Amino acid sequence: MKIVVLDGHALNPGDLSWDRLRAIGELQVFDRTAEDQIVARAHDAEIVLTNKTHLSAQTLRQLKKTRYIGVLATGYDVVDIRAARELGISVTNIPTYGTASVGQFTFALLLELCHHVGLHSEATRAGEWSRSPDFSFWKAPLIELAGKTIGIVGMGRIGQRVAELAVAFEMRVVAADEIKRPVPAWPGFRWYEVDELLAHSDVVSLHCPLLPQTQGIINAKSLAKMKPSAFLINTSRGPLVVEQDLADALNSGRLAGAAVDVLSSEPPSPDNPLLRAKNCIVTPHIAWATKEARTRLLEAAIANLRAFLDGHPINVVN
Repeated sequence: MKIVVLDGHALNPGDLSWDRLRAIGELQVFDRTAEDQIVARAHDAEIVLTNKTHLSAQTLRQLKKTRYIGVLATGYDVVDIRAARELGISVTNIPTYGTASVGQFTFALLLELCHHVGLHSEATRAGEWSRSPDFSFWKAPLIELAGKTIGIVGMGRIGQRVAELAVAFEMRVVAADEIKRPVPAWPGFRWYEVDELLAHSDVVSLHCPLLPQTQGIINAKSLAKMKPSAFLINTSRGPLVVEQDLADALNSGRLAGAAVDVLSSEPPSPDNPLLRAKNCIVTPHIAWATKEARTRLLEAAIANLRAFLDGHPINVVN
């Protein structure tokens, strides 16, 4: 049995081992695969693993031997699910590996917006503190989170993790989700519709999947509902946000700040408006990428594949 990993570098740039996957079958790992290379590399593979390499219906129809696709991520929009189902190809994802890491990174972004740690460190190293007549100085407003309201759009595993951290910071949590799962009795917690959440929140954090109904959920109209003092954080999917609308809101002072770990196109075009927007932190899609989370991801990918081969598939999305 041949196993092909189309884009293994992001998951394993060299600090993890493929050996347990190699024990299952003949393994070939490519760091990256361009669209026009997919068929040549995977045409004789029964098992194909992909992270962000897109597998379209046209491509899937040319993979005559493939019967299993393992997405090395939670989001599986990189695979044409309908076409895979029609072709009898099982598709799995990995739903839980990054909960702790993404929750932690969400607060790393929020705390940077509140304290501008990088800015003040750079200023100090540049000699500004040494030249200051005072024992203390700050170059931007410093914000305390206690007593503020965080609105979480998407209350799945990661959303709930962020809520738990917010409660530890003495924040009030409100949330919006079509599926209202049971949550702990957090003080002051409420379910809102998205528009209500935007209006009531000091911080809005996006943790919903990218679906037709969520694409562009943050746009000029929805941003106008937010407090001018509010922050927006997106560690979910770039296309949830209309980037020009967010940049316009930041540049005009209509929104106090934003931090995004994801963009609509990755890597981004140099002219992406958020790369030049005021009070906007942009990081290169790294919330998921701690070694601990990547280790869990690889172990879960192997478990998914073994379950499929044993005839009891798990985490099937089609």
